[in-house]
Amino acid sequence: MLKEFKEFVMRGNVLDLAVAVVIGAAFGKIIASFVEDVLMPPIGLALGNVDFSNLFINLSGKDYPSVAAAKAAGAATLNYGIFLNMIINFLIIAFAIFILIRQISRMQKPAPAAAPTTKDCPYCLSAIPIKATRCAHCTSELK
Repeated sequence: MLKEFKEFVMRGNVLDLAVAVVIGAAFGKIIASFVEDVLMPPIGLALGNVDFSNLFINLSGKDYPSVAAAKAAGAATLNYGIFLNMIINFLIIAFAIFILIRQISRMQKPAPAAAPTTKDCPYCLSAIPIKATRCAHCTSELK
């Protein structure tokens, strides 16, 4: 059983998947930082000094200046600003993966066309095997 497990783990596709998960997690953190620290501040500034991560609806009835203060007090909140940041994170990651896969697909060589296995009979135009010397449909002799 241990030998089978080792063979399973050492297969190329399992190792590729493990590497992809690790790189994907790191890439996700980079994109999250890009959205929160680089992209959203100028957008918030353009929209009138809005900090998207601090946009929330307080459900407890008390007033809190920030999401952190509401969380510290244990208040129930709908944090739609954080949700907007996550949607933007997802869209950027999905677009980056789309571009990456598109480029990889362009770099791969197309599969060679398979050799034909049939040809058309010159007399009845039926499909017959390449090596046939007589048509099975019209019984004509083929060259």
